[in-house]
This record gives sequence, structure tokens and C-alpha cells, in this order.
Amino acid sequence: MLATDNRLTIRSRFLLDSREFFSGHTPVHRQFGHTSAPPRSAFKNLLRHPWVLGGLGSVTLLGMVTASAIVSHTDIPPEPARTILEQLAPPAAVPVDSGPAEFVREERIQRSDTLASLFSRLGINDPEALAFTVHDPDARTIARQLRPGKTVTARTSPDGLLAALYFPINGKDSMLVVERKDGGFTAGERTMQLSAQVHVKSGEIVSSLFGATDAAGIPDAVATQIAEIFGSDIDFYRDLRKGDKFSVVFESFTHNGQYVRSGRILAAEFTNDDKTYQAYWFEAEDGRGGYYGGDGKSLRKAFLRSPLEFSRVTSGFSNARAHPVLQVIRAHKGIDYGAPVGTRVRAVADGVVEFAGRQGGYGNLIVLKHQGKYSTAYGHLNGFAPGIRKGAKVSQSDMIGFVGQTGLATGPHLHYEFRVNGEQINPLAAVLPTAIPLDAAQLSRFRTATAPLRSHLDLAKQVRLASAE
Repeated sequence: MLATDNRLTIRSRFLLDSREFFSGHTPVHRQFGHTSAPPRSAFKNLLRHPWVLGGLGSVTLLGMVTASAIVSHTDIPPEPARTILEQLAPPAAVPVDSGPAEFVREERIQRSDTLASLFSRLGINDPEALAFTVHDPDARTIARQLRPGKTVTARTSPDGLLAALYFPINGKDSMLVVERKDGGFTAGERTMQLSAQVHVKSGEIVSSLFGATDAAGIPDAVATQIAEIFGSDIDFYRDLRKGDKFSVVFESFTHNGQYVRSGRILAAEFTNDDKTYQAYWFEAEDGRGGYYGGDGKSLRKAFLRSPLEFSRVTSGFSNARAHPVLQVIRAHKGIDYGAPVGTRVRAVADGVVEFAGRQGGYGNLIVLKHQGKYSTAYGHLNGFAPGIRKGAKVSQSDMIGFVGQTGLATGPHLHYEFRVNGEQINPLAAVLPTAIPLDAAQLSRFRTATAPLRSHLDLAKQVRLASAE
């Protein structure tokens, strides 16, 4: 009972001191900003009870937090939003002189194009420019080289007057530029900065090599290279089969994003009658390059199978044949290839011109002397290539003449003979010698250099198989 009375007495004293502290004053949350302060005696009375200091601190802190909340939400009214409109002066306009307006247009040459139709599609309405292009000695190159697929660029005024014409020149890394200057026109050649790209393509033979390459989007120049690379193993006129397949990795060159020309084949694979041939371009340390099979053996035979890129055999090698002109039975010691007049004839191997002129029934004839016991003859020619004369040196695939109908010939064709020690033998049945293979050190470099090309060919085959499915 005594302990209880003591607790009640202490509690009553605390409440009395608390009332003394707060009496006569506004609540704590109204004290902020007030100049009066509570009596110091009230603090002293409360401090006589240390066990309530913690409670008092809590009460005081709670009071302050509560007061802060009330003051920020109640005593300070929010300031209303205001919209301010201010007139700003526009920036001063500075005129820029960009010169007379011009239009740039690109067109790809079509098979039926003339110079006039090309100008029309390019938006050129300029008789003076057309006349200059027709008559100027340099500008006439354009009319002579309207090759389908070539891209031509023109800059013109809004009413079609020509400012400049850019025309890539065949066989060169340059373009012919026709420009309007000083009230007239000038024409000149400029070197193009070319960028190289690598393409991977594949196709399947349906009727011909060129038909298959056209369908695969492969340039004709690359198709010709395919025939040249595999020409020692495949006769692309007689040996092709429907369903033969090929893959090719080749370069092309562009100028300002526009195609200019195709480049060298880097790798190729051709499956003919279920037999697969591969070719990889490889340059030796001395800078000389050539094509080699997957095993590193050179594909460059000492002799090509045919002196024409594409042709048909009209008369084969025979010991007894009815001569179409003499109407007698006699041996035909060569192969006749039918082709239009003017078709290019190439040397089947490196050699020296032993004879170039007219000779009896051969008409215009070229005889080439090759290494060792071999020689070749080319008859009925329409004419000789520049520089072909006795003693001149030629390399394999060099153009030496043109198909004709001279001598004893009923139609335009090439009479071709393959001779060993002066005696004619059947070139289609002869075992032709091969070039020198790579040595061990070169073979190691070859395998390293061609590894990426092998991956490209594998990718081309996978794409072809996927598209077939």
C-alpha cells in the first residue's frame, strides 16, 4: 500500500509540473514564431524527475514533428500557378547562296538503249549536249560503250540542261566526264576511287552456263572466267549436263556505291556429270598467281582444250572424211569449230609465232611453236590480232586472230590442229601436260590462305541446298 501511494504521489507531481509548464500558453504547435517562452521554473520542476527525461524528449520531439507537418500544410498557403507569355524576337535569317538548283539522276543502261534514249531517261533535255557527245572525239566513247548494266550519272538544271555526265569506261578504273564550262562542254577522263567487295553465288545448269549465271545474278565476265578456269577439264559446249552445279566467290568493284566492274574469281567449284572440280586463286611469294585445286595442284594445264571460249564442233578429227568443197574422201587432221565471223581465237599455250600469213586451203593461218615437241595451227582466219607476226611471243589465252571463212571453207569456222613433232593428233583425245605443282612450303601457305575461301564455298552450297528445299 505504501509503494502504491508513493507512485501516485510522484505521478501527481509530474502532472502538476506539466500543467505549470503548459498553463497560460498556447499549444506547442502554435508556439513557433511566438516571442514568449515558457517559465524557466517549469523546466526545473520537470528536471527533478530524471526518469521522465526520456519520455519528455519523446513528447517534445513528437510535438516538433507534428508542428512541422502542420506548418507546411496549413500555415503556408500554396502559391497559385501563373502562366507567363513573353514575345520573343525571331533570330535573324542569314541567306545562304547554294548556287543554281541541280538534279542528280542515275540510270542503268538497257539493251535497247541509244544515246538519245539514255539522255531522255536521265532527264537531259539539251540538244547541244547531245550533239557534243556525238561529235566530240573523246565524248564519242559513250556511244561506243553503251554496255547493258552499266550505271550512268547526270547532273542537270531544273529545265534539263546538262551540267555534268559521268560515264564509266569499259576495262578501266576511270570514267569519262562531260561538263558544261564557259558556255560550252568539255570531255575528259578521271580516275575512280574503287572499293572492293566479295560476293558468294551459286547456281545450277538448266540449258547453258550463261543462262545459269544470269539466273544467279553473276556477271558475264565472271562466267567467262569459270569457263577459262575449268576449260582444261570441261568442254563447256559439249560436256555440260542439266543439273550440273557450281559455286563461285568473286570480287566486284564499286565507285560511290555504284557497280563498276567485276574482278577476279577467288574460288570456284563446279560439279559436272557427278565429278567435282575446285579452284582457288593463290599468289606465290614472287607475286605470280594462278588457280590450284583443293589439293594444291595447279589447274593451269600447258594447253587449253579449245582455242575458242564457246563454240560447237562442226567436224571432228578423222582419217577419212568427205571434203565439203573438194568432194573427195580425205583425212581431216584437225577439229573444226563453228563460230560467227570475228569470234576471238586464243592461243592454247605459251609459244612463239612460227608462221602468220596465207597458206593454200588453210586461208589465213597462224602456227605457234610451243615448248618441246608441240605446235598448234589455226586456219581459215578472218584476220590476225595486232602484233601477231613471225617471232612474236604469245601467252596462253592471248587473242591471236578472228574466226573467218578464208581458204577452202563453206562457212565461217576455225580449223584447229594439235601437232606433236609436226604430226597432227586429235587434241580432244590427247593427254595434255600439266604445270609445275607447289612445293612443300608454298603448299602450307596455300592451305592457310584458302581456308576462308573454302568456308565461303561451303556457305554457298548450303544456301543452294536450302533454296532447293
